[in-house]
Amino acid sequence: ALQVPDPEAAAKFFEEAFGMWKAGNAQRGVYMTDGIFNVALLNFKDEPILGFEDRPGYQGILHFGMWVEDLDKAHVQVSAAGGKHLTGRKETNPNVFYEVKFASPEGIIFDMTESGWPGAIEHVVPATEKEPAEQAG
Repeated sequence: ALQVPDPEAAAKFFEEAFGMWKAGNAQRGVYMTDGIFNVALLNFKDEPILGFEDRPGYQGILHFGMWVEDLDKAHVQVSAAGGKHLTGRKETNPNVFYEVKFASPEGIIFDMTESGWPGAIEHVVPATEKEPAEQAG
């Protein structure tokens, strides 16, 4: 997710520069995707931003997201590695979009979800690897 001054203008840039399209509306902006990679373009205006409360007017990277198989298991692993739960909880309705926020020991904010994000694909199939001769040329 990125904090931007104008989500619609940023969306136009991502569309023209990277061929992305709008996957949906976010509470504070829009979700863009290319079918594999998603970017949330958000504007919190004067609201404090989790992890950036001491930086009013911040623009840039807010957090990244991880799609996990089992959120409860991932929560235990993140905590054991020194991560900290910040906010959110797993929803009991499997059809509800949700995410849970954490911070790494360095304070880097990230989301985890079992339900994905608008426009995201759960099991991306990688392209076949190029032959060695093709890689050299």
